[in-house]
Amino acid sequence: MTPYITDAAAWQESWDRQQAAYLPDREHRFATLLDAVDTVTDGAPPRLLDLAGGTGTISLRTLARFPDAQVTLLDLDPALLAIATTSLAGRATVVTADLSHSDWSATLPHREYDAVLTATALHWLPADRLAGLYAEIRDVLRPGGILANADHMPDDALPELTKRLTARAQARRAARYAAGAVLSWSDWWDRAGTDPALAPLVERRQAIYPTGHSPEWNPPVSWHLAALADAGYAEVGTLWRGGADAAVVAVR
Repeated sequence: MTPYITDAAAWQESWDRQQAAYLPDREHRFATLLDAVDTVTDGAPPRLLDLAGGTGTISLRTLARFPDAQVTLLDLDPALLAIATTSLAGRATVVTADLSHSDWSATLPHREYDAVLTATALHWLPADRLAGLYAEIRDVLRPGGILANADHMPDDALPELTKRLTARAQARRAARYAAGAVLSWSDWWDRAGTDPALAPLVERRQAIYPTGHSPEWNPPVSWHLAALADAGYAEVGTLWRGGADAAVVAVR
């Protein structure tokens, strides 16, 4: 049973601040994803899957915008799931599944969703597995439903400019870490490992991810668009771009 985290709101805020150091335009990309969801439901409350949803960032923003939405959050990380379970108690369904295996959708409470959203999460999967996952996501979408994935997706046509943009972002982030303005990824996990409620879950996480995660793999946006087209979606395209990051969208 997932434990109740009494200070989940504080950990959620801390996580959001740490993530925003990597992604200064994080809220803008979320708003753009939810704009797309709004268009496919014609104002009706959406049935939405927050894939690899972590602490529930997308789920919380979905419910703030669509209070009657039916939200499912899926992740594998026990520490992040504990924060999400407490933060979303009574408002969303939280399930545990491993996206590296093709049977992940068996854990879902619904057969079809209006939208599947994911952000800064699927770059841990290798190419063949991510391509397979794109096809599997199509199977849990209703006709006309959408998948949107926001992640590190460089623009093929701007390789040198992308390098400069990335270097500048890294320098700004390093300065913020040095000044103590925000926690880094590793510092956040070190703090979580000292929390009495989260510490055993961090230990479980380390057993699941003994090397942290698989190596990051960040192909250009063209790879994602080609993989989505190969998966059989009716429409694929780029919904949003910010520097070296982008959100691709696919319509079943």
